[in-house]
This record gives sequence, structure tokens and C-alpha cells, in this order.
Amino acid sequence: MPSALALSAANLTSDAAVAAAKPPAPEAREASRISVSFEFFPPKTRAMENQLGQTIERLAVLQPAFMSVTCGAGGSTREGTHQTVRRIQSETGVRAAAHLTCAGASRTEIDQIAESYWTAGIRHLVALRGDPVHGADGVHQPGPDGYHHADALVRGLRMLRPFEISVAAYPETHAQAASAQADLDALKRKADAGATRAITQFFFDVDAFARFLDKTQRAGIDIPIVPGILPVTNFAKVAAFAKACKVGIPAGVHTQFEGISDDPATLQGVAASIATEQCMALRKLGVRHFHFYTLNRAELSFAIAHLLGVRAVHAEVG
Repeated sequence: MPSALALSAANLTSDAAVAAAKPPAPEAREASRISVSFEFFPPKTRAMENQLGQTIERLAVLQPAFMSVTCGAGGSTREGTHQTVRRIQSETGVRAAAHLTCAGASRTEIDQIAESYWTAGIRHLVALRGDPVHGADGVHQPGPDGYHHADALVRGLRMLRPFEISVAAYPETHAQAASAQADLDALKRKADAGATRAITQFFFDVDAFARFLDKTQRAGIDIPIVPGILPVTNFAKVAAFAKACKVGIPAGVHTQFEGISDDPATLQGVAASIATEQCMALRKLGVRHFHFYTLNRAELSFAIAHLLGVRAVHAEVG
């Protein structure tokens, strides 16, 4: 493509030539830009803390839209969540998001936690009902005067402060939902309550996501639906987890992971290839933001983001 200067020198002044010489309009560049975000869990040991620190530092140079930190069942890791989000925000300058679950807690307790995040400068919360203390299969018991569901939590947070609020979505339906329609209705209530975006549970079937996206649009759910991408580090564990969550794994994915469980280098390459292919297919659906479940490791998420065109930005020295 000749530059505008070359076109001028050659006296190519037709409207077509001038239009061809122009760079893409800012809005066009913005529309094609890929953004990413990363999710971590609070470390339990000093060694895990050191590893997470290295992971955060490695991924921060990609200038993600935000980094989020999970919270354990029944709020069991809230202190660790709080410490980690503050660390992210203070040490990297990346916007940090804290998962906030309401299972087993009173409204007063949840409101106080939210206020403590606001005071600490955390403006983004991921509002979830959360798992019961006795695990995902346990019976959900709201705390006294608590928020019974995530939509009520979103509404309560909106009344407290002008938080940015992400919520969960399930392309293949929540494992405990009464039906796919009931699950979709729940997402609609969360959106109507004031959610900023929905981040999906991990999935591998792009067609399932496309069908889900169509359903949300027809239901009048107008918040962005961000796909959750899980780079595979241990296929056997992921397959078992997917089965428990009722997440389908296409036969082709099973086939590509066969025979490489004891070959870490090949496994990493295959995992990066599968996730990148998934993201490229999602781009064709108009997706421009990807949320990575990192499992507190940087390598795969960094590689996939790079393959998507996201580049590291390092601070200048001197």
C-alpha cells in the first residue's frame, strides 16, 4: 500500500486513491483491537505466593483490561482475595477485580466487605452467589438477611457504590439450574439489576457459545458476554472438572490430547494451539475481549494472547 506522500508525489488525487491512502479510522482500529483479562486464585503457601507474584508480573506487561481474584466457597479465602487484589493494583497499576460471593453471609457482612474494597481503591467486583461451604453440590443456604441470589447482590452493590460489576454466565447451562431457560432468566435478572458484563464459565464448543450468544440477544440481555478461556495444563483434570460442570468437550479436543500427558512440552504446544484456534473462531463471532483462567500460571495465557496480537509493553529504563 503506497503512503499518502507517495500518492501525492505521483499526483494520484482521485477520491479512490486518497481513500486508499488513509489509515483506518480510530473507531475502526478500536473495533478490531483485542483486549484480555486474567483470573487468579489466592495462594495458600509462600511458594504459591511467589509463583503468583511472578505470574502477575509476567502478564501485567500485556496491559490487560483487569485482573480478577477468586474467592473460596462460603467466602473462605476472602482475606487472601483482598490481599491479592490490593497487591495487583499497587504493584502493577492494572485494575484489579475481586470476586465477592454472598453464600452463607449476611447482607451487613457483604456490604462491609464491599465498602472495604471501595476504601482500598478497588472499583470492580465480580458478583457471585458462590458455592456453599460444603462444596458445589451442597445446599445453598443464604445467610441471615443475606442476598439470596447474584441478582440481589448486584442490586445491593449498585445501591452502595458505583462499582463496575461482572457476573457469571453459562453457555452450556449452570449445572444446578432447573433448565436452560431458567439459567438464561437468571442472567437477565443480573443484567437488569445493573451488571456491567458477564464472564462465561470455561467452554470448548464454540458453536455452543454462538447459540448462547444468540439466546442472550433474543432475551434482551444487552451487556457484553465475555468468553472464559481455560488453557489446558492437565487434560485429565480438566475433563473431570468439565464433566462435573456439564461442560462439553468436542471429540477433536480429546483426540489432540491423547498420548501426551507425560510430554509437557508437546502438551503446552497443543494446548496453546487449541485455545488460540478457539479464540480465532470466537473473533469471527465478533468477540474482542477474552478472559483467561490462568490457574496462576503465565506461560500459556501469555502465548495465546500474543498469538491473538496482544503485545507486551515494557516500561522504559532511564
